[in-house]
Amino acid sequence: MLSYTEVKPGIVIVIDDEPFEVVATSGVVKKQRQKPHNTAKMRSLLSGSTVERVFTQADKIVEADIETREIQFVYANRGEVVFADPKNPKDRFSLSADIVGSALDYIREKDIVEARVFNDEIFGLRIPIKVELKVTEAPPNIRGNTSSGGNKVVTLETGLTVTTPLFIEAGDVIRVNTETGTYVERV
Repeated sequence: MLSYTEVKPGIVIVIDDEPFEVVATSGVVKKQRQKPHNTAKMRSLLSGSTVERVFTQADKIVEADIETREIQFVYANRGEVVFADPKNPKDRFSLSADIVGSALDYIREKDIVEARVFNDEIFGLRIPIKVELKVTEAPPNIRGNTSSGGNKVVTLETGLTVTTPLFIEAGDVIRVNTETGTYVERV
């Protein structure tokens, strides 16, 4: 159990059997003739909706028990994404494209990712901040005024398109930032 003063950004609490991550708080506010309170803005980890709630001394706040589990990406087909247990590849299960989100742009077949689990249900994936992907298609270099540099759009093995410098060619392996979806460097 947490007290209302311990509700701070970054922690995950349970409200109505649903995990909420605290995004921002007002801190403990004490006004004349009012009980001290802490107003928190929270995001639901299951639905993504944002709510605001006031916590007082009488509230009993339960911290959520979020687990991480390794799962292996098998394939994606028509909005259904299939994963397996890395220790037992025959144990397959599917997740909706809503849960996987943009992570599908950065993972290849047989890649292992971390799944975030609450009450034995997967609600999201955690992928590395930087991943290495192979360039499958790149337009030829353009001669001309390149003194100020130049950019071109290339296609990666997952189907993602990224803007890169002109010297990147098909077959190169590049590092991509998964938070911004931008080119970082050639590997």
